[in-house]
Amino acid sequence: MVTQYEIGVIGGGNAAEGIIGGLLRRSILLDDRIIAADPLEQRRRFLAERFNIAVTDDNRSVAKSSYMLILAVKPQIHREVVAGFADQVRDDHVVVTIMAGVSTATLEAQFPHLKARVVRVMPNLPMLLGVGVAGVCRGRYCNDNDLFHARRIFDAMGKTIVLEDESLMDAVTAVSGTGPAYFYYFVDALVSAGERAGLTHEQAVLLAKQTCLGAARIMLETNDPPAVLWRKVMSPGGTTEAAFENMTANRVHELIEEAVITAFRRSRELGQ
Repeated sequence: MVTQYEIGVIGGGNAAEGIIGGLLRRSILLDDRIIAADPLEQRRRFLAERFNIAVTDDNRSVAKSSYMLILAVKPQIHREVVAGFADQVRDDHVVVTIMAGVSTATLEAQFPHLKARVVRVMPNLPMLLGVGVAGVCRGRYCNDNDLFHARRIFDAMGKTIVLEDESLMDAVTAVSGTGPAYFYYFVDALVSAGERAGLTHEQAVLLAKQTCLGAARIMLETNDPPAVLWRKVMSPGGTTEAAFENMTANRVHELIEEAVITAFRRSRELGQ
């Protein structure tokens, strides 16, 4: 069956925006090869105006007219959403899910009329700027070509890693999927501390953002472990050592670990 669109995106939120933007920015596809569905007219209008793609509120028409389906809806409502178009999924479809916690087996079971070719992906917010990272794993009916095409999409938005053990996708979710939020939380604390120390809000924001950008660049370009790098900043009896003594006494490292593991456990719960 000849399809009108190469990719159909079901769900038009921030994740969908990042995917569509990445595909067009890197010229992986032309705008006339993408369609997106969302129940909100405002969101459909935004996607159509920004990317010049086809939009609709009809998930069934997206499934019928697309080769690859990308499910970008909240995991809590996915069963209801999938049930609405499941009978339109064919043997030649590749179904890509970016839903946290929902296993490939869970999704495959929602297409009982065929052996659905499912690829599970966990991207993160920086894909909006083409510097994201995504964990990728295949379902039991997915072939090498399906995996290649799914990775091609998300490599357009940064980098991908392939996981053979799907249970590790919950760890990917907790570390990189949720990770940007942890980072922003830390930056917010830096800004607040700067203001307490006498800086204006604008001064504190600029200092915090540029410091974090520079620190990340050094880590990427030197490839030194974080623990090596923080020790390069620290001198005996200095300001960095004083800050680290405070954080160590207050178990900051351990509390961050515990928070990430909490996210990991929640990802597993979402899949049950």
